[in-house]
Amino acid sequence: MELRQLEYFYAVCQELHFTKAAEKVGITQPSLSQQIKLLEHEIGTPLFDRIGKKIDLTESGKLLLKYTRNIFSEIEQAKTSINELNGLQRGTLSIGTVLTVENYLIPPALLDFHRLYPAIKISVFGLRTGDIKKHLLENQLDFGIVFLPMKGEELETISLYTEEMAFAVPVGHPLEKERILGLEALQTTPSILLPENYFIRQLINKACKDFGFVPEPVFEITTMESLINMVIEGAGITILPKPYLEYLSYSGLKIIPISHSNLSREIGIVYRKDKYLSAAAHIFIKNLKDMSLHLNNRATESTD
Repeated sequence: MELRQLEYFYAVCQELHFTKAAEKVGITQPSLSQQIKLLEHEIGTPLFDRIGKKIDLTESGKLLLKYTRNIFSEIEQAKTSINELNGLQRGTLSIGTVLTVENYLIPPALLDFHRLYPAIKISVFGLRTGDIKKHLLENQLDFGIVFLPMKGEELETISLYTEEMAFAVPVGHPLEKERILGLEALQTTPSILLPENYFIRQLINKACKDFGFVPEPVFEITTMESLINMVIEGAGITILPKPYLEYLSYSGLKIIPISHSNLSREIGIVYRKDKYLSAAAHIFIKNLKDMSLHLNNRATESTD
């Protein structure tokens, strides 16, 4: 039984006239009659009583009509639901993001989106880059915000902006008055850094090796809040993304640019190539692009 045959059957039920029904569905009357005969043959019983030029439904026809109405009703509801979803009237969005970006990029994007589309439920998960890739491949996320490049034949990426690193020095520290600091400060001053399995730490280690040393922090801390609090308490200095430090805006911290270093990371969006991105996802991504443009402009102004 084909949906097309049910459409023809439903037209005949509505018109109770084969010629009118054929005109309604856009086929010839003989073709329509043939399709109804095929349907009756498949079901194994007549669906219409034919009395001269008049037709009427048999009991089997009335029963099939009941289910046919239900089928077309469900199809219409499905279409409506999809249209509502595409119209941002309902739906969900699942996003994975690296931890520092979760703090300063995601909150304003979420607030802007929610003001416009309050019915969309958004779940944001702060994850490490490798975990975001894993969850994307397992289809547990709609898209991720990660460090680029991210390799994978199944993945597509969109660059957002380049995130510069900066020193965070506690107020009252001997280095507080410096306008700019070289990476050598990590060699001569106690520091607190993320562990070596974190992307930021790997960037720092690589940059420091170019200057002939490997940093040896007094503490390695995985929790960003605890790390910052230790710096504020004077236990050491650190290097973290400049936009993140600016977002925190802690009075106990002084943000100092890094000299003679290309210590930065590219932030971007990643998603599966074969993943259908909903209208909600496309609009949220556009919001992120707009905010990233603002971040890029601000970074350019700060270096002029």
